[in-house]
Amino acid sequence: MNKFVFTLAATILGSGYALTSGAAQENAGSSNRQVFSIPPSGLDFLTGDTWIQNNQKLRLYGVQSCLRGTTYTDGAGQRQDCGAVSLAMLAALVRDTRPECSPVAQITASPNDSHPTVLVVCSAHIGNETVDLGTALITQGFAFAALSNDGAPVYFPYAAAEAIAKQARAGLWAYADIPHPNAVLSNVMRLK
Repeated sequence: MNKFVFTLAATILGSGYALTSGAAQENAGSSNRQVFSIPPSGLDFLTGDTWIQNNQKLRLYGVQSCLRGTTYTDGAGQRQDCGAVSLAMLAALVRDTRPECSPVAQITASPNDSHPTVLVVCSAHIGNETVDLGTALITQGFAFAALSNDGAPVYFPYAAAEAIAKQARAGLWAYADIPHPNAVLSNVMRLK
């Protein structure tokens, strides 16, 4: 029964996201909205959700990767940089699936940052299927649903995908001491 519920939830989540993602992409701009490809090379990956392409800083909308410098203990008892693992997964998926993206918003650059950040939604091509890149990262357990400043999910289907990945102990969820980035960021904000 649990396997059936998990499969059903994954199917509903996947199909629901495809409809919502398309709507988000359509609403992101006018009839001349930009769709661009991510090349398999020539990118500068900053984190598991952000990269620089053609001197433009791009970030997956609603996705939060592990933070670089946070660690977990792998199955061999070795400490691993959670952010580096998230980054490696994003780089591998980009290389292997040749995603196409659409911008949905832009965040102005901070005083410490030379690039404004363009938030994007991307679709990846896996075999004959097209899947949302954020959903792929989250359901495989290598990224998380981003939270807004009030603690609510930025995009609720990603929170559902995260719950499914956690229950399945997918990817980084297989390790008991995973440093959930939203908890880390929340603690930092409380200390300020």
